[in-house]
Amino acid sequence: MADNIDIDILSAFRDKNSRNYAFNLLVKKYQQPIYYHIRRIVIDHDDTDDLVQNTFIKIFEHLDSFREDAQLYTWIYRIATNEALAFLRSKRNKFFLPFIDVERELSNSLKDNQFFNGDEIQLKLQKAILTLPEKQRLVFNMRYYEEMKYEEMSEILGTSVGALKASYHIAAKKIEEIVTQD
Repeated sequence: MADNIDIDILSAFRDKNSRNYAFNLLVKKYQQPIYYHIRRIVIDHDDTDDLVQNTFIKIFEHLDSFREDAQLYTWIYRIATNEALAFLRSKRNKFFLPFIDVERELSNSLKDNQFFNGDEIQLKLQKAILTLPEKQRLVFNMRYYEEMKYEEMSEILGTSVGALKASYHIAAKKIEEIVTQD
């Protein structure tokens, strides 16, 4: 079921006279959730800000061609996810780092990050999440933090609901093992 506000935003965006107003409404509605979604993937605040900006630029450039065969917010989340993952791939390639080294770098930067205001348990959870393979980490974050339904994740990630459930279950078990270790 499409969100009525999203339908109104799309309708207003397609009218040249209200395009900027509609886009401002869209940014206002989605900026914070997209920020936290991307932040959980790339960890760094400054990188996240840049990626949020890139995400909304892409949304603005392609919103006219949005076919409405998916919900607007899943389409937006797909763009944001792709931007964040492309950034991590670029970072790996730029520094010739394997996946594990990039995640280790992100994990090490958590404690020193002035924008991380969690306690020791939250830090341990975040570090545990960063040990997961990329797909499991995405699924865990989307389900645990954003309480996203598997069907919505399926639209965003292009993966079957069954595979997503399995990924979440495996990720949760791995995190539980890490967090409960002394």
